[in-house]
Amino acid sequence: MLKATIGSLLAISLAVSLSGCGKQQPPVETARAPEAPAMAAQPQVPAEHPAQQPGAAVDLSGIARAEGGKTVAEVYGEKDALAGQKVSVRGKVVKVNSGIMGKNWLHVRDGSGSDGTNDLTVTTTGALPTVGDTVVVSGTVATDRDFGAGYSYDVIVEEAAVTVE
Repeated sequence: MLKATIGSLLAISLAVSLSGCGKQQPPVETARAPEAPAMAAQPQVPAEHPAQQPGAAVDLSGIARAEGGKTVAEVYGEKDALAGQKVSVRGKVVKVNSGIMGKNWLHVRDGSGSDGTNDLTVTTTGALPTVGDTVVVSGTVATDRDFGAGYSYDVIVEEAAVTVE
C-alpha cells in the first residue's frame, strides 16, 4: 500500500510539472494504510507552480518559415508522412519545462494552425531557451506518443537541436 501511495504522489508531481498550470492546488491528502509505518515527511504537490499558459503574452507576428522547414500547422497536417523524419520549425517558445524524464520540454508556436494544431511540443536535452525566444528546432517527428499520466501527443518533435535566434 505504501508503494502505491508513493507511486501516486510521484505521478501527481509529474503531472503538475508537465501541465504547468497557474492555479493554486491544495496539498494532496492521502489515506495511509493502518499497517504502514509513520514517515517523517509526506511529499506534497506545491501550493503554487510557476507557469504560463501556452501562447499567453507572446507575439507571434512576423515569424518566417525555417529554410527548408515546415510550419507548426504543416507538421500536424503531414504528421503521418513525417513520422520518423527529421523536420525543422521556426517559432516562438511559449512554454518551457526543464528536467522532466531527463529532457527539457518546449511548446513552440509560429502563428499557423488553430486550436489543437497550433502548439508543437518539442523535447531536447540541449540548453533551455526562455519563453518569448524565437527558435529553430530540428528533430524527429513522432506520432501517437503516450508518456502515461494522461500525457499523450498526436505529434511531437523529439530529441531536437534548438537554436535561439
